[in-house]
Amino acid sequence: MLEVVKYSEKYKPEWDAFVAGSKNATFLFFRDYMEYHAQRFTDHSLLFYRKGKLIALLPANEQEREVSSHGGLTYGGVVTDTSMKVEVMLQVFEAMVAYYRQQGYTSIKYKTIPHIYHQSPAEEDLYALLKYGAVLYRRDVLSVIEQVNPLKYSRTRRWEIKKAEECDWQIGLSMDFESFMQMEAQLLKEKYNASPVHTSDEMSQLARQFPDNIKLYTAEKGDVLGAGVIVYETATVAHCQYIGTSVAGRENKALEAMLHHLLTSVYADKKYFDLGASMDAQQPNGLNSTLLANKESYGARAVVHDYYTIPL
Repeated sequence: MLEVVKYSEKYKPEWDAFVAGSKNATFLFFRDYMEYHAQRFTDHSLLFYRKGKLIALLPANEQEREVSSHGGLTYGGVVTDTSMKVEVMLQVFEAMVAYYRQQGYTSIKYKTIPHIYHQSPAEEDLYALLKYGAVLYRRDVLSVIEQVNPLKYSRTRRWEIKKAEECDWQIGLSMDFESFMQMEAQLLKEKYNASPVHTSDEMSQLARQFPDNIKLYTAEKGDVLGAGVIVYETATVAHCQYIGTSVAGRENKALEAMLHHLLTSVYADKKYFDLGASMDAQQPNGLNSTLLANKESYGARAVVHDYYTIPL
């Protein structure tokens, strides 16, 4: 039998130490990242112990009679270390389902952790999901470049990068999250009538807390900000969390110049470069086809990110 413990502040050191030594977690699962927006979510994370030893974590929050793993994170399922095996994962799921059922919840919304983030094989939970009657309700398409075996850019993309090089954009790290997030907010408003998930203050705070993981790269010319990318860097993946351009940047291919620089210089040795999802629920196939084609022109191909409901 496993012991299930609801997370509280006293478990923070143990939680963070387990995340640091896990095989499938990233810095998003450290409590300082999970709690930057704690006021938006009611935490109901779990720790699983076997004979007194911590063997797994579940980052989760509650909303009415439903639990999500975790509503404030891009991805998040059961976090494990290299000792995790399939039979033990089945026990974790048995304990998790029994615990939340006893608490009166009716379902668990379970986000998987895409395999590109795994530092060693870690799909025991996918088998357990099947065994516990989980239903796939959403599948996002991530556009990912395998850096050890990259595909060629499209002909049009190669031409655009050559044109961008003629503009002599100055590309490098920046801490001016405020200017970038203002540009990003304007771009999202104009194109999608949407807003960034993070505020500029939140991004600045998170970048200070996780300087090795959260980085802003910009392409500038004089006092003109042409483009920017906020990269979330993990052990195996450089993920583009936000990508933005200005009018001047779009006219002079600033983003093309910067992505080419990141792919061929900064993150050439990273296992994967993730350009993110291209989803649009308003479209018949659920995809923003224009955005997807843009990413695929860099040689990106599909990795899926699955979401399940576990009925209780």
